[in-house]
Amino acid sequence: MSRILIIYESDYGNTKKMAEAVASGAESVPGTIVSLKQAGEVTADDMTKSDGVIIGTPVHMGSMDHRIKTFIDTVCGGLWMENKMVGKVGAVFATGSGYGGGGGGAELTLLSLLNNLAELGMVLVPLPKNTKGYEYGGLQWGPCGRSAGLHMEQDGIKDESLTAACHHGANVARIAATLKGTAFFA
Repeated sequence: MSRILIIYESDYGNTKKMAEAVASGAESVPGTIVSLKQAGEVTADDMTKSDGVIIGTPVHMGSMDHRIKTFIDTVCGGLWMENKMVGKVGAVFATGSGYGGGGGGAELTLLSLLNNLAELGMVLVPLPKNTKGYEYGGLQWGPCGRSAGLHMEQDGIKDESLTAACHHGANVARIAATLKGTAFFA
């Protein structure tokens, strides 16, 4: 059994939909147990018991949601000090509106989140360009969903973004299962 922890925050329900799609993909991998939690609910124990962690956030002013950042600062900081996440699998996803095709800063947000996972010593899982839905809902860093139209009207996440998110969850779960029990040196 491998355990995947999906951590997210959501403003309008779009990031929650993406998180549920990621969870659905991870659950499709036999022997995977998925836990879906908002950032404020996650403990250090949740993190250390996981084999893989996937973090999702709405984009705020070209950056991650403040609740995700608070989680990173308060929960992940201690784990970093003790090397508790070294060798575990990590991945990210985001939703955004704003101007620009990717959703107003989604790429920078994904990179910033990946940087935090790299600091923890995690094995990072990107989103391959042959992932279903990639052309509409992905960047190499992870799936991203545009949550508003060109004139900033909230129109929700497109099915292609949810498809990419689902396949990303499955890919992360497969990699976590493969690496589970592998010795990493801190």
